[in-house]
Amino acid sequence: MAFLLKGVHAVDPQLNLDKVVDVLIDGKTIAKVADDIEKSDGDEVIDGSGKYLVPGLVDMHVHFRDPGFEYKETIESGARAATHGGFSDVATMPNTDPVTDTGTGVRYQVDRAHAANLCHVRPIGALTRGQKGEALAEIGDMVMEGAAAFSDDGHGVQSAGMMRTCMDYVSQFDRVAIAHCEDESLTTHGVINEGKASTRLGMFGWPALGEELEIYRDIELVRLTGCPLHIAHISTRKGLELVKAAKADGLPVTCEVTPHHIFLNEDDITDAYNTNLKMNPPLRTPDDMAALRKGILDGSIDCLVTDHAPHAQHEKDCEWEIAFFGTIGLETSLPLMLTKLVSTGEMSWSRLVEVMAVNPRRVLRLKPVTIEAGSKADLTLIDPGKTIEVTPDYIESKSKNSAFIGETLTGVATDVFVDGRRTLADGVVQA
Repeated sequence: MAFLLKGVHAVDPQLNLDKVVDVLIDGKTIAKVADDIEKSDGDEVIDGSGKYLVPGLVDMHVHFRDPGFEYKETIESGARAATHGGFSDVATMPNTDPVTDTGTGVRYQVDRAHAANLCHVRPIGALTRGQKGEALAEIGDMVMEGAAAFSDDGHGVQSAGMMRTCMDYVSQFDRVAIAHCEDESLTTHGVINEGKASTRLGMFGWPALGEELEIYRDIELVRLTGCPLHIAHISTRKGLELVKAAKADGLPVTCEVTPHHIFLNEDDITDAYNTNLKMNPPLRTPDDMAALRKGILDGSIDCLVTDHAPHAQHEKDCEWEIAFFGTIGLETSLPLMLTKLVSTGEMSWSRLVEVMAVNPRRVLRLKPVTIEAGSKADLTLIDPGKTIEVTPDYIESKSKNSAFIGETLTGVATDVFVDGRRTLADGVVQA
């Protein structure tokens, strides 16, 4: 089916495009972009007045829990949440059961994603077998089956020698190693940022140094191996300064940040003990939050990700110390950015597209998607004036553990196109 999008405000920094145009989608590709395109027989016309059209959004850090923890999320339910949130692509972390550390594990996710038929799912393979940090995983086999990157996310690779071996192998396949930076000798038992919050609430602290030491170590391993490195969910000012220094030295180092680390901090954790605010790495200080927000605006931070981490109600509705780490985020990421940064004038639409669509594809070595004739029709249409209430009923994810429950946000994806198929139409997932 052909779709004719009339009067959309197209934004694509790759083309220096920022204007109102018509866009014709025919089959899997964009057929034409022009000031005025006449309707042909068979075209479905979509009124884009007042809406923004951008390359399909990409979240390169999600957890879909499938296989092994399907009671929290499945590839199908995660794909529904991603589509509802405006994403055409997601990259899934390997801490499943069994761990995605073989070509067969990658193929399972690819096949399940094809069956869901909603968004592109790009599996991330484990660096080490079972994510135990002891032996190299089947890197080559996973590449052949479609692994987009490699990570032991959920764990830091504790041995520097093992991480070096992993990076030596990954560098041979034009893939990036994604580092969850956590020195467990410093973070054991930690459940909240070490400092004022841990003292005020009387809980074991998770110090910033536990993250920063591994960021430093892994950057130095880039100097040794030449392997591209991506720092996952960066959460401290000093960690970001280390990444900026590495970039200044010309090293192939990138990083990402989550909405919860740029819009929340440890002061938001009260004696109500809302466990939806318990995540790894933990919410840091207001100063860290301010530095990260500045970094996403000035280009120091490359990508915005959600670290979408679904958990069942019984895993969150309990004492803080035993509650699982993580918050979901696929359906609030774009509305948060539009409400808190774009609508205030702090962030341009072009910068939003860079951190949510362009840079994640570049880091994952995916083919660029552009708003021009001949490009793949993976697109997101956004209504900047539509207001939503973040409630459990709004959330398509199987789990409802959002740190932003109760928020009123303005700006949301209304339509998503994946390979030219309309997977989200007027805010409704087309399953």
